[in-house]
Amino acid sequence: MPASGRLAGALFDTAIGPCAVAWAETGVVRFLLPEATAEATRSRLLRGSGVRETEPPEPISEAIAGVRAHLSGTLDDLRWIRLDQSGSPEFHRAVYEVTRAIDPGHTLSYGQVADRIGMPGAAQAVGQALGRNPIPLIVPCHRVLAADHGLHGFSAPGGLTAKQHLLAIERTSGFGEPTLF
Repeated sequence: MPASGRLAGALFDTAIGPCAVAWAETGVVRFLLPEATAEATRSRLLRGSGVRETEPPEPISEAIAGVRAHLSGTLDDLRWIRLDQSGSPEFHRAVYEVTRAIDPGHTLSYGQVADRIGMPGAAQAVGQALGRNPIPLIVPCHRVLAADHGLHGFSAPGGLTAKQHLLAIERTSGFGEPTLF
């Protein structure tokens, strides 16, 4: 949790279902992809986190609009959304910075992310950091794949199916395209 203390949060509808966002004065702290129901997403947002549900201020309303548009197919890198990652370890923040720079429709491997943060051979640690990413989609961990471009592990609700769906929305080569067989 950021040093500023208590968080505010909101649930909102998107093309893929009800998402949620939590923020501090300094920026977005958490983002939640849809659970099976809106109530399940709300419950996860509020569970043990000190989040109070409220109407979002203008910067968060703009972020919500950007997320909605992106998930509807009007692609946006969402890098303009202010984040507060002060609750994440330094290594994780380095991984998230590289990951956030991946454009929609593109991917990197866990090893490539490790190389870009100056830690070749740390692909597994990169995967662990991404598995703890509190701001999926805005920090697009779904754009990081195994070296074989396989979909291995995605800790957000919906698992690998959700990861594949997000890549298809972003028109990422090899995902969501019709195949001959």
